[in-house]
Amino acid sequence: PPLARSGQTNMADPWKTTRRVEFRDTDAAGIVHFSAFFPMMEAAEHEFLRDLGIAVLPPVDVKPRLTWPRVSAKCDYHSAAHFEDILAIAVIVEHLGNSSVRYRFEFTLENESQSIATGHLTAVCCELTDNGLKKAMIPDTIRSLLQRSLA
Repeated sequence: PPLARSGQTNMADPWKTTRRVEFRDTDAAGIVHFSAFFPMMEAAEHEFLRDLGIAVLPPVDVKPRLTWPRVSAKCDYHSAAHFEDILAIAVIVEHLGNSSVRYRFEFTLENESQSIATGHLTAVCCELTDNGLKKAMIPDTIRSLLQRSLA
């Protein structure tokens, strides 16, 4: 679980959260396994959206019922992080399209400038219908909230 988070005030100060590296995140050498960064990115994205007031998955009775499936995920690794390190995770909206959003995640050691990893997730706005997913335009209300964090 996150330790703390801060709302974004401007692009010089992107939205951030922190997370302590758990034993389950590490390999036999006590170094964060490459695969552990992907759930950390998703968790940080969800915190970011909730902090903006955007539902990650609205209740069944809300229409349109929007969801955000990923169409791309990648992570570049710069330095090792270890068991019990505290990672600062900055969430930046790197691109906002008509129906998609691409996030950048900057992982650093808390209180240090040492870059650990840079990740990217691209999600597409979709409506959950009785017939499955249907690509949708990002509603203006959500777009305006996401634009505040646009790089």
